[in-house]
Amino acid sequence: MKKFDIINADIIQNISLSKSMAVYDGKKIIIEGGYAGQNAELKITKIKNSRLEAVIQNITKKAPFQKEPLCSAFLKCGGCRFQDITYEKQLEIKTDYIKNLFRKANLHTEKFEDIIASPSEYGYKNKMEFSFGNEVIDGPLTLGMHEKKKHYSICKTQYCHISPDDFSVILRASEDYFRSAKIPFYSQKTKKGSLRHLVMRHSIRDKDIMLNLVTSSEEIDLDGFCDMILSLKLNGQISGILHSINDAVSDTVKAESVKTLYGRNYIYERILGLDFKITSFSFFQTNTRACELLYKKVIEYAGNTAGKVIYDLYCGTGTIALTAAKGAERVIGIELNEEAIYAAKQNADMNRIKNCEFIAADVLEAADRLSSKPDIIILDPPRSGVHPKALNKIINLGAETIIYISCKASSAVSQLPLFLQNGYIIKSVCPVDMFPQTEHVETVILMSRAN
Repeated sequence: MKKFDIINADIIQNISLSKSMAVYDGKKIIIEGGYAGQNAELKITKIKNSRLEAVIQNITKKAPFQKEPLCSAFLKCGGCRFQDITYEKQLEIKTDYIKNLFRKANLHTEKFEDIIASPSEYGYKNKMEFSFGNEVIDGPLTLGMHEKKKHYSICKTQYCHISPDDFSVILRASEDYFRSAKIPFYSQKTKKGSLRHLVMRHSIRDKDIMLNLVTSSEEIDLDGFCDMILSLKLNGQISGILHSINDAVSDTVKAESVKTLYGRNYIYERILGLDFKITSFSFFQTNTRACELLYKKVIEYAGNTAGKVIYDLYCGTGTIALTAAKGAERVIGIELNEEAIYAAKQNADMNRIKNCEFIAADVLEAADRLSSKPDIIILDPPRSGVHPKALNKIINLGAETIIYISCKASSAVSQLPLFLQNGYIIKSVCPVDMFPQTEHVETVILMSRAN
């Protein structure tokens, strides 16, 4: 066996949300992609003492749960890893993945709940970020998603099935408009050009759509673009068109300045009876209806909050804090991003919630300054988890109940042993599928201080 050899093998197990495993000549083969039940031709990419690594060259036998993907760009686009299998199988793979993380880490939970499915398998994303570029070098302007495992190539996406229908109408019309106008995209290689991203946000509450066109500072006339967008026949209505300037080298969506070309620079959404104001750069869960199910689980885990003090750490724009505030004596939300805290305060005022306080600070520093002892702590950290230096300070606050919400379960699992070493037990774990068709899943973990 040598590198780049092609072999044929049965895939016997999914070992993560992005990898599977086969066995050949007694050696494990770790495969990028793939599903248990497939037979495939595999190209060996790495040879190690204990295992081989490979990529799939050809599927010679499909798994029984496979189906035809809806999207014509499925094989190229890096967005929807699971679109070629049934939704029931997606939920099973995600559940098994989280259970195996706990098992391998030797973490015991009193209860592992059934995964909460998204109310919608398709059309659920209330925010999409599309990129300008081209599919091939010197090819025509393309507006779509980054091609899988390629930094520069943009995959033409005529219809994105996980986003609202209106997004696809706007996507195609925008690409046609800028092609005809011969306005160039910003090149990461040459650092020249104008068009960078088109960000769309959608509100279920009002059926409003807010667009944010991100360009470099090269001068560009956008009157015709606004007129074209406003002339489109949509199910919803355009409530705002923004123009952001970004000259940064990185390809991330951010702005040095933002101008409102039409309408207003925000939309409203409703979660569990509360209204939230969302700006173009606000963090807000991208699956509104599944978000309600996630928050209901958090509220259930919090239990009777009457007369209790709740800390919502990494609170963002205060969505969890505000939905958990009913009946509590006091809720304190902490978030480093000052713009998010400003939005959280506005959302509290809009919903006439008086028992929430929001603080713009690093969780690590704020933990030393807070005087009230929390009864309940809600943690919703970034994908990397809680900052290691903040973990001990959070534990030392001595809350009876800690609810850890993780968008990357492996990060949470790596941090749970420290909670257990300091007198906590894991009472319950519940996966929540916020992102059907993709390899992402949320996990809600309930911990209590042991008696």
